[in-house]
Amino acid sequence: MLDLKLLRENPDLVRAGIAKKKFKDVPLDEFYALDEKRRALIAEAETAKAAQNAANKAMADMPKGTPEFQAKVAEMKAAGAKVKELEKSAAEIEEQWKAVYLTLPNIPHASVPVGKLETDNVVHSTWGDIDAVSAAAKPHWDIPWFSEAIDFQRGVKVTGAGFPFYVGDMARLVRALIQFFLEHAGERGYREVWAPLLVNPASATATGQLPDKEGQMYHAGVDNLYLIPTAEVPVTNFYRDEIIPEEQLPVKFCGYTPCFRREAGSWGAHVRGLNRLHQFDKVELVKWVAPETSFAELETLREDAELILQKLGLPYRTLSICTGDIGFAHSKQYDLEVWAGGQKRWLEVSSCSNFTDFQSRRAGIRYRSKATGKPETLHTLNGSGLGLPRVLAAILENNLQPDGSVVIPEALRRWYGKDTIGPVLK
Repeated sequence: MLDLKLLRENPDLVRAGIAKKKFKDVPLDEFYALDEKRRALIAEAETAKAAQNAANKAMADMPKGTPEFQAKVAEMKAAGAKVKELEKSAAEIEEQWKAVYLTLPNIPHASVPVGKLETDNVVHSTWGDIDAVSAAAKPHWDIPWFSEAIDFQRGVKVTGAGFPFYVGDMARLVRALIQFFLEHAGERGYREVWAPLLVNPASATATGQLPDKEGQMYHAGVDNLYLIPTAEVPVTNFYRDEIIPEEQLPVKFCGYTPCFRREAGSWGAHVRGLNRLHQFDKVELVKWVAPETSFAELETLREDAELILQKLGLPYRTLSICTGDIGFAHSKQYDLEVWAGGQKRWLEVSSCSNFTDFQSRRAGIRYRSKATGKPETLHTLNGSGLGLPRVLAAILENNLQPDGSVVIPEALRRWYGKDTIGPVLK
């Protein structure tokens, strides 16, 4: 959530920042009205409590049974009733205030390019030669043996659309990619964690997934738990309501999980095959850092993710996401897009983001300053390292050979155990 001091002292800055993002009907006016009413009620309740305490103290010095004493009893009772009434009103306003407060998005950093649509995103850098992919490249779903190796039809039977089976060597290749991603993260200094796949509402609220305006999360209603859309949610909450010693910063974790997204409203050719799934695998990179280093840490996070694509020999580009396209909790965001030579299009495989203190305020995560000895807010960052399905799609398309086999990138062979993948053996 946004810093209350910033909201109260720089309302024009907040309004201008939020106006640059894609979110419509942000209730800023309602927030400010509730905030003023809440503060007034709190002040009035404190005044009433002071009057109640003063009457109570005065009674202690009075002889009991005197008219003066009885008057003070009546005064104290009236003050007590007033306190209860004000506290009830304050609690009601507090609930409304917090609900509105949680709907306010983070504001973009000054370095974020200004724009309204994804077409306004700026190419930060490119790597590799898109013309150097296999001349035999074709969309992965058109590879003759694809439907045997990744069985969407049986996935529909068992669960529904977007929940495929990976079969035989393809299952082994998926496992190899996960292991490769995790080993790379470890080499870059990230500590591995194995995280829960279900989170409670407090965890989803802390990272900004709740309130879920886009309807992305699967909800297990009986237990009031949510299937995670990304490992960002449980991993970031690892330190919820905790204070990290400053000397431990930056803290860097990585975690592999399946991810679950409803992807409501998705349709069309751009979501065919592996391009968009309801369940997919991803390794997430998460950082907790000191505020003064967070934007430098974002650059190293981006480099950590980019290096994976370089090791796999996959051409990619990095986009600096514009103000109108960055996410709800994001202050600055880079997207990595891999080139899929068969589809002849770019596919997003990673978002690397700095949330500044937006998530840490919601989650109550702080660090203890060595200089002051006091708890201070820190900054959180995360990035995909990487999302698996589209990386797999690019490998299959870019490395497809005339005989129908696919050459496995050399960096993966240690984990996969073979040089190529081909038709499923029955």
